[in-house]
Amino acid sequence: MSTLGRSKTPQRDDTAKKPSVFEKLSGTLSRKKKIPEDGEHDGGAAGGHAGQHTEEDEVLELELEGREALDSSLVPVLAKNIWLEESETRRYLTKETARDHKLGQVVDLLIYWLNDELADQRIVVRHIQEDLFDGQIIQKLLEKLEQIRIEVPEVSQSEEGQRQKLQIVIQTANRILGQPRDQEKWSADLIHQKDFTAIIQLLVLIALHYRAPIRFPDNVVANVVVAQKEHGQVKTHRITEQITTVQTELAPKGTRDAFDTLFDYGPDKLAHVKTSLLAFCNKHLNKINLEVSDLDTQFQDGVFLVLLVGLLEGYFVPLYHFNLQVHGHEEKVKNVQFAFKLMEDAGLEKPRSRVQDIANGDVKSTLRLLHLLFTKYKHI
Repeated sequence: MSTLGRSKTPQRDDTAKKPSVFEKLSGTLSRKKKIPEDGEHDGGAAGGHAGQHTEEDEVLELELEGREALDSSLVPVLAKNIWLEESETRRYLTKETARDHKLGQVVDLLIYWLNDELADQRIVVRHIQEDLFDGQIIQKLLEKLEQIRIEVPEVSQSEEGQRQKLQIVIQTANRILGQPRDQEKWSADLIHQKDFTAIIQLLVLIALHYRAPIRFPDNVVANVVVAQKEHGQVKTHRITEQITTVQTELAPKGTRDAFDTLFDYGPDKLAHVKTSLLAFCNKHLNKINLEVSDLDTQFQDGVFLVLLVGLLEGYFVPLYHFNLQVHGHEEKVKNVQFAFKLMEDAGLEKPRSRVQDIANGDVKSTLRLLHLLFTKYKHI
C-alpha cells in the first residue's frame, strides 16, 4: 500500500522569510541546526542510514518521475524527428514549458493527491502519462470521489477496446464536471495518445471540482507545439494552454453559511467581521507580547493558532510541543493538526475547516475557524 498519505506534502514555493515568533517569546534566537557541506557527513550517521529506503526517498523518487513525465513531452528539436502518420496530429511541450518550475509543482501536487486518494486501493501513480492514458486510474478516482460505479466493458487487450472504455470514462468525467462539448480541452483520443497537457488539465479540474486539499501555483500556462503531417510534410504551430488560474477557495463544498454570503455579497460587513476577529485574537495574544496584523496569512503556519487556543483555555503551550520556527509546508500541517487536537480536548465542535485548508492559506476556512473560537470564548 502506498505510504504517500504520510509523506511530505508538495507545496507552492512562495514562502518568504518572516520574522520569527521565537524572538518575541524568549528574547533570544534559537540555534539553527547546521546543514553539513558536501563531504562533511558524520561517518557514524552515514553508516546508520545506509541501505534504508525512507518515505522521503519515495517522495523524491516520485518527484523525479514527475519531471520525467515533463521531459518525455518535449517537442523534438527538429521537425524531421517528429514521426507521424499521414494526417496524424500530436502535441508537445516546448523546452521552456517543460522546465517551468511552477508546472513541475502542479505535477508533484497531482501525483501526491492521486496517491493519497487511491492508497486504500493499493494504487501508486508514478508517471502521469504512462499510468493514466488508459483511463483505469481516472475511472477509480471518479468512482471513489463521486461514489458511483462506472459501467465499462471488461478489460480488453485490444487498443480499440481500450479506447471505447476510455471514452465512457471521459464522458462520465465531463458530465460530472459540467463541461460543454464545444469547450472540452481534452478528449479520449488525446488522453490515449498520452497527451501531457490534456491529462493535466483534466486532473486539475477534477481536483478543483472535489476541492482537493492542495493549492496549485496561480496562472500556470503551457506553451504547446502542435505538429500535423499533411501530404508527407510535418507542419507545426504554437498554442498556449491554461493549466491553472487562481484558486479562490479550497474548503469542501457544503451547506452555505454566513461566511459564504459575506464573501459573495457583503465586503463591507466582511471587513467588520475581520476587524472584530483581529481584536479578539490580539486581546489574548498581547498577553504574551504577540500581535496579529493579517488574519489572512498569519495563522497559516499554525503557531499563533496553537498559542491562541492555549491562552483561551488558560495555559501556555510549551514551545517544544510544536514547531515554533516553521520550515516548510509539512511543519505547518503538523502545527495546525496539533491546534485542532487542542481544540478537540477543549470540547469544541469539529471545525468545518480542514487542516490542509488552513495550512494552504484558505482565507474563508481561516475565518471560519477563528469565528468558532470567538463564539465560545468571546466573554473571556
